[in-house]
Amino acid sequence: MTDTANLEALRSEVRSFLEAEKPTDWRDASRTQEDFVQTQRDWFARLVQAGYAIPHWPKEFPGGGRSLAEQKVIYEELAKADCPRLLLSFVSTYHAFATLHECASEAQKAQYMPRILEGETWCQGFSEPGAGSDLAALKCKAVREVRDGQEVYVVNGQKIWSTMAQFADMCLLLVRTSSEGVKQAGITYLLMDMKTPGVSVSPIHQIQGDEEFAEIFLDNVVIPVEQRVGEEGKGWAVAQATLASERGLTLMELSYRMRGALSRVASLIREHGREQDRGVLRDFGALVNEVDAVCAIADQFLDNRIKGLERIGDASIVKNSYSRALRAYSKLGVRLGGIDEQYVKPITFGDLNTGNWMADFMNSYAWSIAGGSEEVQRNIIAERMLEMPREPKNWVL
Repeated sequence: MTDTANLEALRSEVRSFLEAEKPTDWRDASRTQEDFVQTQRDWFARLVQAGYAIPHWPKEFPGGGRSLAEQKVIYEELAKADCPRLLLSFVSTYHAFATLHECASEAQKAQYMPRILEGETWCQGFSEPGAGSDLAALKCKAVREVRDGQEVYVVNGQKIWSTMAQFADMCLLLVRTSSEGVKQAGITYLLMDMKTPGVSVSPIHQIQGDEEFAEIFLDNVVIPVEQRVGEEGKGWAVAQATLASERGLTLMELSYRMRGALSRVASLIREHGREQDRGVLRDFGALVNEVDAVCAIADQFLDNRIKGLERIGDASIVKNSYSRALRAYSKLGVRLGGIDEQYVKPITFGDLNTGNWMADFMNSYAWSIAGGSEEVQRNIIAERMLEMPREPKNWVL
């Protein structure tokens, strides 16, 4: 069979699975955080069993070893079928996997990678109140000691903006073990059990009612040296493997989901009798064109990656295009919904296109920041793609 025929056969296989197995009531089943977590765990387990949860993993794992073109087909079909996004397991299957696969010891890989497929949830302990965009400025301190004959790190500090940390079993943790030399040189990478004494988690209540992020407080937390990934003081290099984990497929999936959600805007137009309103139709047409353009940009980005033509900055273009389209989508929904959309309504946890227009609109602004702000992305595009001069250090108005 040709490559095209193989991809179409895979597409047909995935569609048949989804027609039989996809959860149809998952939004209604995700109105509380507890129900959302259970829905996520159940759907992840079904995808693992079917071989569609981790197509980017090595082939020795169920469903692993897929080409990027095959991964694209799987994520396209998951998006088109409007299945739940695998939000709870995202850090586990991408960030934790990339870190373990590329940097961990064989013993660490054997210990943790199978457990991810069994449902073990990971979070990321990177950002701090004073170390977000400048991650290397982190201050969470780890002191190496010997306790009961075992070498350990004793960790004290705080982490913030950790996705789903309140439900996590394990944490990818960056700590400072030295203040000498450049700030990147004193960072060490640890794997922390979230049940360790001294670890406390405080969810961050967001403006639209979700609690997707959390703070992690570490008070004399003892972590065995065996839980270190890489050498002491070399954690910055390990963190780059974590941060470089897949973004393109995620943005393509999100773009396709937004295209599918355009039907909700069309329904809103009909419900409010605006089918003949030329202004509304003009704005809806502009939104459809913008969403189609985002999908085309994401497709082109992945096609270039498949062909080995990806450029530094391409992912930044996709990310900024998506975040702006998401805001335009939810803004039009709020406008069409009128006063009805100003009232507080139940939200759907873990979804960006819920039809709760005010909640979706407020949540859309998070995508202007998450994964690197729009300003940071524009700097990458300007400096790395267009080769414009870098902004001078310590520049002020």
